[in-house]
Amino acid sequence: MSVVSSPLLRPRDGDALRLELRRTAAQAQVPVVFAGQVQNNDLHLSEFFGTRTNNLAGVVVPPRAGLGGRVLSEGRTVTVADYGRSSSITHHFDRPVLGEGLRSILAVPVMVGGVARAVLYGAARECAPLGERAVHAFAQTASRLANEIAVRDEVDRRMAMLTHLGQSGHDPVATAHIREVHAELRTLARDAGDEQLQRRLRGLSERLAAAMGGTEKGRPEMTLSSRETDVLSYVALGCSNAEIARRLSVGTETVKSYLRSAMSKLDVHSRHEAVVAARKSGLLP
Repeated sequence: MSVVSSPLLRPRDGDALRLELRRTAAQAQVPVVFAGQVQNNDLHLSEFFGTRTNNLAGVVVPPRAGLGGRVLSEGRTVTVADYGRSSSITHHFDRPVLGEGLRSILAVPVMVGGVARAVLYGAARECAPLGERAVHAFAQTASRLANEIAVRDEVDRRMAMLTHLGQSGHDPVATAHIREVHAELRTLARDAGDEQLQRRLRGLSERLAAAMGGTEKGRPEMTLSSRETDVLSYVALGCSNAEIARRLSVGTETVKSYLRSAMSKLDVHSRHEAVVAARKSGLLP
């Protein structure tokens, strides 16, 4: 058995950041929003909405420097009502910030595993605190992005595992691990907020199943719904209906319904037979 190599799976995190920032600009009703990703411990500002100059473009913020650097080092939301007069931050970036005319600024970290991966900013050109609506909107955005990045990190980890396991041939332990990865890829697809990432994850799980099942050109003889395949992938791992319900965040009766439907399509009469038939059809690894 060989696992077909996959092209780079992870979409650019900057695309997700840009999409969320645009949505937040509308929801928070803040005149200026911008953001950047953390690379090599420094914050690189890259996304802007509502700015009038290019002063902030390409600015690199190290930890503890300025407002963003404070957010990086403390890992929490920080606000200043008058940036130019604030005594709670260093003023390394007064020239680009004040040159843009920004006064009241909110900075929110996107925390993944206790580490800041990006920082979101909301700003106004008046010296007045940004309201609760803005703070809440930015906090929600940071939470969504953190979840999305965590999912993508897990996909990368699983892909690295597959690359390693793919060299193990028909070793039963490796096969069991690959089947577990297949099931978890499908769960990650359900949790991913990015539709493109969802499609790629499901496509990858299908390719993995086809590669192990040996179906011609990876095309199964029949199809199951995405949910039916999700359920069977965990049945194949020996999970009970209750365990499957917990992993898929659905009710036990829902699991039973999907299982009955899959068994009917596969023309079998037991859980075990359903798994065997799905593997023969290249639907499961």
